[in-house]
Amino acid sequence: MAAPATKVEESHRIGSPAAPTCCTDGERVIAYFGSYGVLAYDWNGKELWKKPLPTPIVEFGTSASPIIADGKVIVVADQDVGGYMIALDVQTGAEVWRVDRSDFRRSFSTPFVWRHDGIEELVVCGSLMTRSYDLKDGNLRWSAGGMARVSNTSAVADGGLLFVCGWNVGGDEDDRVEMEPHEAFLAARDQDRDGLLSESEFPEGPVRSRFTIVDADKDGKVTKSEYDVMRGMFANAVNQLCAIKPGGRGDITNTHVVWSQTKHLPYVFTPVTSSGRVFTVKGGGLASAYDVKSGSPVYQAERLEGASGEYYASAVTADGRVYVVSQRGVFSVLDAKSEKLSVLARNDLKAPVFASPAIVDGVIYVRTDKRLMAFEAPKQ
Repeated sequence: MAAPATKVEESHRIGSPAAPTCCTDGERVIAYFGSYGVLAYDWNGKELWKKPLPTPIVEFGTSASPIIADGKVIVVADQDVGGYMIALDVQTGAEVWRVDRSDFRRSFSTPFVWRHDGIEELVVCGSLMTRSYDLKDGNLRWSAGGMARVSNTSAVADGGLLFVCGWNVGGDEDDRVEMEPHEAFLAARDQDRDGLLSESEFPEGPVRSRFTIVDADKDGKVTKSEYDVMRGMFANAVNQLCAIKPGGRGDITNTHVVWSQTKHLPYVFTPVTSSGRVFTVKGGGLASAYDVKSGSPVYQAERLEGASGEYYASAVTADGRVYVVSQRGVFSVLDAKSEKLSVLARNDLKAPVFASPAIVDGVIYVRTDKRLMAFEAPKQ
């Protein structure tokens, strides 16, 4: 079934215009394509409803997946201009509420529903900040600063705490990307004296290589406003994994963050929890585990032998095990209860994997670049 897009959006060189994962309530399958919008199908592939949406303004393409919660389809469209979040009625596709997120720039995090103390909060990780909203009407509950410049991971929860994680270039204190004040930079670099900055007027380096991010509206010229926004983002970005306790309202940055870790953080891999621990895998195959309550490392940056490379797929957990798969397709099974890194099994699928595995009824489903594979334990 082809989505009715008239023009397919740009995507990252290792990405895809079909990056968002579908979701279902058991009766409908919901798909989101940045090139078109949201579509609902029944199990026979019949279209039930559709909701066209503008193509997000970001040259890397769409990535955040839709979720279904409280009878609504939630879509986060953080982008470089005009970001928003929308809730659609899952049965009809009618808009229930919409939240302006234009003060955020691009991010690719799927929203998360945090259930605790008899309530449900809609948590969205974004550029520089995490926010929580009421599912019913989209009203803001709280905000917590201390996020990366671009957010790729999603929040998770366990043990009464919420965990958010983010890493991006320029967010570590010993690796800051600094931009000089606009007035001085313009005076030195504006060769044609038009008051704007083109890519060629930036010196070689980390800022020029991110020109398409600085140029928010993609018109080939950077204004003072665009420059100042990016300068502020580089200055204020925080790379960390942190735990947040419930009950917050307003700005909770300094009141509800229980603990944080700032080293050996994943780029895209969303942390998972099991057996009272939070697990991450950084590019290069460096695995870490932290105590859920205290944040103390159980082990940190331990190498997964034979499973190096990038990790774009997030992990899944079951029966005291953590299942992680590298971009190259090496599947490692970790013992979640061990006091040190313990790899129970390692299997090479011999195919690239970018999509997170899923576990249903004892079967692990894995999508490679060309196949959908299913694994289950041998019958006794």
